[in-house]
Amino acid sequence: MKPARLIDAQDEAHFGGKASKLAHSLRAGLPVPPGIALGTSHVEALAQSHKEALHHLREEFRALGGPCAVRSSAIGEDSEGASFAGQHLTLLNIRDPDEVAHAVLKVRSSAHTESARAYRRRQGLDETPRVAVVVQRMIEPHCAGVMFTRHPITGENQRVIEAAWGLGESVVAGLVVPDNYTLSADGKTLRRQIGTKDLALRSNPAGGTVEETVAEHLVEAACLHDKHLAQLHDLATKCEQHFGRGLDIEWAIAQDKLYLLQCRAMTRNR
Repeated sequence: MKPARLIDAQDEAHFGGKASKLAHSLRAGLPVPPGIALGTSHVEALAQSHKEALHHLREEFRALGGPCAVRSSAIGEDSEGASFAGQHLTLLNIRDPDEVAHAVLKVRSSAHTESARAYRRRQGLDETPRVAVVVQRMIEPHCAGVMFTRHPITGENQRVIEAAWGLGESVVAGLVVPDNYTLSADGKTLRRQIGTKDLALRSNPAGGTVEETVAEHLVEAACLHDKHLAQLHDLATKCEQHFGRGLDIEWAIAQDKLYLLQCRAMTRNR
C-alpha cells in the first residue's frame, strides 16, 4: 500500500476534498508545492500498525526531500457547506521519516474529538469520520495569508486578501492583525489597510514552528506590493476558472514566487 502522488489524488471519495482540489490544481499547472496523499484506507492501515503502509509512507516522505506539512483531508471537509475550520489538526515542519506516521495519526485523532463529532452532527454528517491526509513539502515564506475571491461579508465580486510575515497560520489563528487589501473584479486596488504584524510564525530547525518577534520597522510595513497583488489576482482568476466562483485560498510567497497551498469553496457554515 503506497501513498499516491498528490497530482494523482483526484478521487475525492478516497482522498478527500483538500487533496482532490490540490491534485486538480497541479494538473491545471497552478503553483502547488509537491506532495503525497494518503487515502482513507492507508490512514486506517497506519492506525492498525500495518508495517508495509508505514514503510511506504517513510520512503515517499524521504523522496519529497525536505520538511513537510501534514494536513487533514477528511471526506466532507472543505466542502461548500462545511469547512471544519479549526477542527482538524495541521502539523507543520515535520522533518524526520520516523515522525511522519505519528503526525498522520495525530491528524486522524483530531477528527475523532468530541468537538469535531459535534460539528459533524450540526452539519448533518455521519459522526464517524473517514480521514485522508495530505503530506506536502513545506514552503518557507517571506509572507503568506488568505484570499477570498468574493467579498466574504457582502458577496461582491471583489478579492479580499489578508497577509502577514512568515507562515500564514498566524493569520488563520488570529495571532496578528494582518494587512488587508481589497481588489476589484478586474484587479484594481480599492483598499489597503496595513495591520500590526508584531510576530511571525517560522519553522523551527528542530521541528515544528516558533514565534519570532518582527523587526520594528516591519511591524506596520506592507507585506504586499502592487506586483504581488497582481499575481494574487491572476491566481484567483485561474482558480475560479477551474473551481467556480467564491473561493477561499491559502497562499504563500517565498523567494518572490507565489504558491497555492489550499483552495476550497467559501463556506456558508463554519
